[in-house]
Amino acid sequence: MRWKRAWIGGLLATVLFAGSVGACSSGDQGGSDGRGPLTLVASADPTGYTRGVVAEWNRTHPAEKVTLLQFPWAADEARAQMASSLRSGSDRFDVLDLDVAWTGEFAAAGWLAPLDADRFPIKEFLPPVVETATLDGQLYAVPYITNAGMLYYRKDILDRAGERPPRTWAELERLAKTVAPEYGLQGYAGQFLPYEGLTVNATEAVQSAGGSFLSGDGTRVTVDPEKTREALAFLADGVRDGWIPREALTYKEEESRKAFQDGRLLFLRNWAYVYPLASGEDSKVAGKFDVAPLPGLNEPAVGVLGGSNLAINANSPHKASAADLLAYLTSEKVQRRMLTEGGLAPVRADIYEDPSLVSRFPYLPTLRDSVLAAQPRPKSPQYEQVSSAIQAVVHDTLAQRETPEDAVERLTRELNAIVDGG
Repeated sequence: MRWKRAWIGGLLATVLFAGSVGACSSGDQGGSDGRGPLTLVASADPTGYTRGVVAEWNRTHPAEKVTLLQFPWAADEARAQMASSLRSGSDRFDVLDLDVAWTGEFAAAGWLAPLDADRFPIKEFLPPVVETATLDGQLYAVPYITNAGMLYYRKDILDRAGERPPRTWAELERLAKTVAPEYGLQGYAGQFLPYEGLTVNATEAVQSAGGSFLSGDGTRVTVDPEKTREALAFLADGVRDGWIPREALTYKEEESRKAFQDGRLLFLRNWAYVYPLASGEDSKVAGKFDVAPLPGLNEPAVGVLGGSNLAINANSPHKASAADLLAYLTSEKVQRRMLTEGGLAPVRADIYEDPSLVSRFPYLPTLRDSVLAAQPRPKSPQYEQVSSAIQAVVHDTLAQRETPEDAVERLTRELNAIVDGG
């Protein structure tokens, strides 16, 4: 999941324009050679990085100008809005900035144009990210932004307490129960509101206990009762015992980021975008925190691969221009700007080994290791239903409305119904 997956209902009412949009779609202009103006739909970017790189493209491609549509914060409504447009056969959006979890679903529906892998520098990308852009061996998108969750922690507090960042759940629980209250802090938070972020947090927990929800191709339910129960109990017991604040059940990325940045949390699970914001002048924890790999059951966690892929609408009349835009946005120059101006995690492997960038962004080695250890979410044609089921069951468990044992039975039953029902 991309850190700022920003979608909300009311597409026409809420869209923010980075440039003026005419009354016609891009398909109403240009020639028949696959070239012409484009519309790129992407998530919100408060740093302005995206608008800057699009403006540079427009200066050098006057006949293929890009109109950038950006949406405000929120996650799940986005998929529905985009799916509705694509299902109708609309060519309004030429290039789609998709959460990595949606790419397989959209490709299976026939909404994305297949891509020539030789056209793009995918051999220069971090290996796990390429898998998120393929279906049955065919490339349907180009990895654009990657991500993996990291553990943000108050280094100043742990140093004063003579402690090191936790590597296991037991260590995290101990520190959140003992050190946090001693210094007037809450223990630990992730993203526990019932939305896509909760699916990610739950998947990380289950994977880190050695389990999974579905097979890699999404065709079989693979819930292991004991491993899944252990993962859900870890989170639910944290809420019950208070080292996970109950307020965290309302947190998405931004709410949790602000809680940590305002100095209320000892530990936070979140994406890489938090680092530069928490280091800013208005942050109460600037210079006082660091990052580590997420802890797991008995060793560092098996995370969930986040980020976004760039895809081309199968109905776009300007696929040649769209392919050039994809190549531009994944070029080394733009990928570096993505990091230095946008605070986003690039997909190109060499950027993580640049000493000047590591000096400026010291979390890069931890982020790279987290990405390399992470696993993608299942490429299920029914991904929206699968994710909704996980969210509902896990949130009820965290809210103490359902025991972990009952949650495992319910989750297995609901996922089997989704997979068997197609």
